[in-house]
Amino acid sequence: MIILEFRYKAAGDSSILMELDVGIDKDINKLIIHLSNIIEEKTSEGFGEVIIGYRSLLVQYNPLTMSYYQAVEKLKQLKFAENNKSHEKRRHIEIPVLYGGEVGPDLESVAIHNNLSPKEVISIHSEAHYLVYFLGFTPGYPFMGGMSKRIATPRLENPRISIPPGSVGIANNQTGIYPVESPGGWRLIGQTPLRLYNQQAKQPFLLRAGDSVTFKEIQIDEFNEIKKQVELGDYIPVIKIDNNNNIYTDSQKGGISYL
Repeated sequence: MIILEFRYKAAGDSSILMELDVGIDKDINKLIIHLSNIIEEKTSEGFGEVIIGYRSLLVQYNPLTMSYYQAVEKLKQLKFAENNKSHEKRRHIEIPVLYGGEVGPDLESVAIHNNLSPKEVISIHSEAHYLVYFLGFTPGYPFMGGMSKRIATPRLENPRISIPPGSVGIANNQTGIYPVESPGGWRLIGQTPLRLYNQQAKQPFLLRAGDSVTFKEIQIDEFNEIKKQVELGDYIPVIKIDNNNNIYTDSQKGGISYL
């Protein structure tokens, strides 16, 4: 049985930071997600959005209806069940990636740093199964665990001012995908033609905390074809539910399946 002992800290005048003294762990991640869902169901009691971290929750509350100390006491009294059915079904999303070249300018440096060939880096990166621990930094940016130490590489000493959306990067022992154009210091090894963030969609984020992700190497022709379909709103990524292998798609035009 996992016992969660949180530290509570004030974060501004309407938020509470709940922290655990643990490392990055997939089982803790399940519980963190479960806790966030329970708290967000307590809107009638004055709680609002919950932001997830590796080992933390940032909980918003209404300071007009309760004080910080009252909010903390309410959080302490919540019963958090470990065996929750809401996470028995985990989504699995396959992300197509064009590796190297102009879209992956740091693939070579990652290979050199780890005494590997670029092909070996691609193989190792695309063979792993990743867990989305949380979204942050920019809208829809997935922080994922599960990358092999064999391709771990430090961040760039001088971050880039602008990184194109869809860029796949490596920083230390993590991999991630830039959903929107932004500055960043992760080493870029490729790019996906998928949109991770669509502000106009009913569900704007392709990925969610708790999702399982794999990367699939594609070539330039397939990259351009998928990108064209995405821009037209015709591309429908396949999202699988791991526990029973059901496949769900969304035929809605103008957006991506964010089930």
